[in-house]
Amino acid sequence: MKKIIILSFIALFSLPLLGQKIHKVDYSSQADFTVFIVDYESQADLKVYEVEYSSQANKDGHWFFVDYSSQADKKIYFVDYSSQADLKIYIVDYSSQAGWRNSSKKHLFF
Repeated sequence: MKKIIILSFIALFSLPLLGQKIHKVDYSSQADFTVFIVDYESQADLKVYEVEYSSQANKDGHWFFVDYSSQADKKIYFVDYSSQADLKIYIVDYSSQAGWRNSSKKHLFF
């Protein structure tokens, strides 16, 4: 019985960590946070890899873009200048390269 309770708690608290479905909105007022794509990895808070399936997405830089805001975990707005951004991202070519460079920005995903 004790094992069932422990497993239930683990499952319950790990569900929000599974997916990170993103929707790009047209106006900053619709967004949960603003994003700027940097030119160099060293400038980024988060290195992002776009996955093919929503089941592959997570909060550690594996993003799946959805077509509708109702499907999204987070809504983002891309800004023109890095000074306007809540989060700076660098797009990587391989899944293994994705991840946080500045973990103080993780709060944006919770």
